[in-house]
Formats: sequence, structure tokens, C-alpha cells
Amino acid sequence: MDKKISLYVLAGAAIVLTGCNKKMGPFAAEYFSTDPTPLEVVGDVVPGTITANVPQKFFKKNAEVTVTPYLVYGDELRQASESFVFQGEKVKGNNPVISYSNGATVSIPVAFVYTPEMMKSDLYLDFSVTQGKNTYALPAVKVGEGVLATSTLANAQTVVPAGAADKYQRVINDILDADLMFLINQANVRASELKEGTAVSNFNAAVAQATSADNMEVEGIHVSSFASPDGGVEYNEKLSERREHATVDYLQKNFKKGNVTNYGDITSEFTAQDWEGFQRLVAESNIQDKDLILSVLSMYKDPEQREKEIRNLSSVFDQLAQEILPQLRYSRISASINTIGRSDEEIVAQYKDDASKLSVDEILYAATLTNDNKQKEDIYAKAAKLYPNDYRTFNNLGKAQYVNGKYNAAKENFEKAAALNPKSEEVNMNLGLVKLAEKDYNAARQYFGAAANAEGVNDALGVYYLRQGDYQTAVKAFGNSKTNNAALAQILTKDYSGAQATLNAVAEPNATTYYMMAVVAARTNNEQGVYANLRKAAALDSSVKARAAVDKEFAAYNVSQL
Repeated sequence: MDKKISLYVLAGAAIVLTGCNKKMGPFAAEYFSTDPTPLEVVGDVVPGTITANVPQKFFKKNAEVTVTPYLVYGDELRQASESFVFQGEKVKGNNPVISYSNGATVSIPVAFVYTPEMMKSDLYLDFSVTQGKNTYALPAVKVGEGVLATSTLANAQTVVPAGAADKYQRVINDILDADLMFLINQANVRASELKEGTAVSNFNAAVAQATSADNMEVEGIHVSSFASPDGGVEYNEKLSERREHATVDYLQKNFKKGNVTNYGDITSEFTAQDWEGFQRLVAESNIQDKDLILSVLSMYKDPEQREKEIRNLSSVFDQLAQEILPQLRYSRISASINTIGRSDEEIVAQYKDDASKLSVDEILYAATLTNDNKQKEDIYAKAAKLYPNDYRTFNNLGKAQYVNGKYNAAKENFEKAAALNPKSEEVNMNLGLVKLAEKDYNAARQYFGAAANAEGVNDALGVYYLRQGDYQTAVKAFGNSKTNNAALAQILTKDYSGAQATLNAVAEPNATTYYMMAVVAARTNNEQGVYANLRKAAALDSSVKARAAVDKEFAAYNVSQL
């Protein structure tokens, strides 16, 4: 009897021991779900979360399981994400515990550095199990398929760099002024005001020269006559009017005497009392009580009351009569004179004949007269050679090279421009584009921060935010821009009607434009639109076919035979 009992006890112990040491069974694919499905590229990374629902009585109490997510793509290329370790209830350690009796739900974050081959890929989990001294592998489980790479259509190289503007003006207008002074209560033009070297004499000579020069014209002459604010409004009104007539009469006779013609019309006006000039001169003076005078001017608006109150300031009125009031008895003569530069045709001809005879602004302007970007590049290269100390020549040369796809040469010239003018917003914008294309996002952000008002910076920022995965902010940055990049931001925020409208408005649609239209069509269940737009895209760029064939955007469509 005792012997039988011993045998039963030994058998039971063996059964228990076998249960403890029994290997774990394989994980089933249905235990796992992946979010998002398929995985999506965000910036340069493919992030996601795998959720494992471990069933009851599956995870051995003495087991420690290392789970390694990995993508298989291309010619059996493999990239692993971070491994995670889970343990049973009897394992001593600090890893998440999975109950044998109850099972558990656990999350496994993944992140892969994106490469284009991942569009056609499979997501697997590897399992390495340790139980006591034994370590063994369980069969890998496929938990996902493919990577959605629509966000990678963002392209910094399609953003047009900022050009540094030339300052060429074919017509440059200048206003030439001269003051003809009068004595108190008088309106006669004195000879002392007209002798050589005076303001009026110099004015007459400049007008005569402008009317005879081939590259200048006088648009017209204007006379404004004034009286000082003393002597009463009614009297001063008549006095300033007489000064106006005397000045106009003098100018007409003088031009006739000197055979000066083509000076346009002479227009005129008069002001009874020049209170505005009075206030300005007092404010600029060293008169001791000027604050008191200015206070009177602010308190009283009626000219008669103003004059009365200022005359009552007996301590300063004599000083005003000597220093301020004589300066307000005058006629201001103004000539509007245009200096006319070379015409567009003359600039082009001079560039072809001898570009060195063009100013830096003329040669920069010459580049704007052609739509051929290769010609622009040649002109800016000549400008940089002739004017190597002007940052604009290198910046604009870099812009033309960037548009022509010569990114290394463009970068070199942007850096030369920055050495000459590191604060230029255009240069900072363009260096930011270079850094964005190089995926140096921190440097790109710093450069864009120093280019707040540069032309095109919002488009550049939009691409920056796309590359960061911040799609809502990208939409705001693009604003009303009608570009492929702007439409992509709308697609990624699921604004499909807005994206379609933007794509329809792209000025020069290319293969990417039509490819995005196909994406919009796929996401809105427009089968005809998918095929029609992919055909248009493939006609412009045959490489579209290979991408579309593996693009998860078109998983529901037979696009392999475009």
C-alpha cells in the first residue's frame, strides 16, 4: 500500500514538473493588431503601435519573451525596431508582467527609418523565449503589410528660392526745392535772392540742365507761397497771394529770358499764415520758453486768438520776431524732375555688347527680362563676376541654379551671399531650403526664423512642417498657395475638396500634380479619376507606374497595367 502511494506521488510530481517546463506555444497572428494599418511615413520615420492581446493560460509563468518588430522589404532587406521584453509571473525582473491565468493587453511601439523600398514590405514580430536555462525561438508572426508613403511627396526642391531684388528704376523722380525769401509785409522779388550761388539761382540752373538733357524731363513746377502768422489773417492772405503772383511771374520771365522750355506747367497756391511751419521751427529752436509757446498753439485753434496770445508773451515775442517769423515769409518753388534710364531693349543690347558698362542693378534687372532660367543663370554668373561684393549677385545665381537642379552649386553661392550679408532674409530663406533638402531640420528652422518676410518663406515653412508630420500647421503656413506641396498638406488633413481645388489651380501641373489627383480620387472612391489621373502622371513621368503599383493608396485598384 505504501509503495503504491509513493508511485502516485512521484507520477503527480512529474506531471507538475512537466507543466512548469513545457515550452510556450507559437503566437497567432490574430493576437495582434497594428495602428495605423498600413503603417504611414511621418517625416523620415515610419512610426506605429502594435497591440498584443495575449489570451488566458498562454504566457508561461516562468517565461521571459523578447519581441522584436522588423520590416522586410526590397531584396530581403530587413530593418528592426526596438525590442521589448515581457515576463511571466514567476520571473524576477522589471519587465511588464503577463498573467498566465488572465492574459493581458500590451503595446509595442515601433519606429523605422524610412526608405522608398518600404512601400512594399511586410511587418513581422520575432520571439525569443527564455525559460530557466533554456532559450528558444518561436515562429515569426506577420502583423502588417506595406507602408503608406504619401507624405513623402513633399518636396523642398520644388519651392522657389527667394530672389534679392534689383533697385533698377527706368524713371527716377526727384523733387528739387528752393525757397524765395521776402521781407516783412513785402511781395517784391529782391535781386539779392537771385544772385549766383543762391538757392533760387541753383534751382534755375538745375531746371535748365534737366530740360536740355536727353535722359531727363521736368514734369512741372509748383509754387507755394506763405506769410508769417503775424499781422492778421485778412492782411496776410492778400500778402501771401501777392507773393504767389510775384514768384510765378518771375519764373516765367526768367525761363523765357534763358530760352528754357519743356518745363511743364507752373501751378501755384498760397497760405495766409504758416502756423505749421511756425510750430516746427519753434520746436526745433533753442528758445527758452518754447514749451509755453507750443502749449498756446495746442490750446487755441483760431489763428487770431493764437496771434494775440503769443503777442502777450512779451518776454519771447521779440525773439520770435527776430529768429522765427522771418523764415516764414517765403515762396517754396518745387520742380518734379525725372531721370530716365536705359530702356529694356537698351539694357539687353548693352549686355550683349559689353556687360561691364551696366550697373549692378541694371544687370540684375536684365535677368528679369527673360523667362529662360538657363539665361538667367548665365546673366547672374556674369553679375557675380563683375560685382563680387554685392550679395545679391550670388544669391540670385544660387536661385537660378537651384531651380535648374544644381543644388550643390546653389548651396555654394547662397553661402557666398551669406558671407557678404548674413542678415539678408532672402539668403536665410534659401539656406533654410538647402538644409531642409539635406534633412537638417534644426538648421532649417533657424534659417527660416531669420527670413520672416522673405518671398516664398511660407511655402518653405509649409514643407518644413510636412516633414515634421505637423500637417495642420503646414496647411496654415501654405495659406492660399496653389502648389503640389500645399495640396499634399490638405490631403494629409483629409480636406479632399480643398486639395482638389488647389491641384486644379496649380499653374504648371506636372506628374506629381496628377498623381496627387489620383490619390484624392482613391480616397473619395472615384475609380475613374484614379485611372485617368495616373495615366496623365505616367505620360509625364514613367517612373510613376512603379510607385503606383506598390502604393497602398491604390490597393483597391488594379493599377499594375497603366
